[in-house]
Amino acid sequence: MARPVVTEDGEVAIGEPDRFAAVFDRYYAEIRSYVARRLSVAVADDITANAFLAAYRKRDRYDPRQGSVRSWLYGFATREIGSHRRAELRRYRALARLGAQPDHAAHPDPLAGELDGRLAAALARLSTGDRHVLLLVALAELNYAEVAQALGLPYGTVCSRLNRARRQLRAVLGAAENHDGDSDG
Repeated sequence: MARPVVTEDGEVAIGEPDRFAAVFDRYYAEIRSYVARRLSVAVADDITANAFLAAYRKRDRYDPRQGSVRSWLYGFATREIGSHRRAELRRYRALARLGAQPDHAAHPDPLAGELDGRLAAALARLSTGDRHVLLLVALAELNYAEVAQALGLPYGTVCSRLNRARRQLRAVLGAAENHDGDSDG
């Protein structure tokens, strides 16, 4: 049997299957909100459930010396988001090969309605790793150490990816802003 650990608020959880419910109850809404902001409200429940199921199955691998339960869970959520996006991309590519048009009403753009179109386009241009780091900081409000734990990266890699992502966003959004402001002729 895995040893129980103490979460940030002092609850004993994770180690025993019946106590994992305390982790679920404490973090489900927060993780679901993050998933909904990254993808859409329509898929947030399923993706969040998959993330918690994966965490439950690997609860014996959690090491409190590596960081908090919260950032550990964000790692599972981020991996599930990536998996969902890859599956969606494969689906759209298959539809394109068949000549079928995807049903955008059933599968809206993951960022539509959540982000300004220019920002969404700029985020789409980032590498997957840079985007994950940036959005864990911006949307989930994780600190650098928590992002490092969530993604299994060295702290310095998180810093460099975040710096690169911010620089690229400023370049794209700043250029678009300057272009929009040059309409006087």
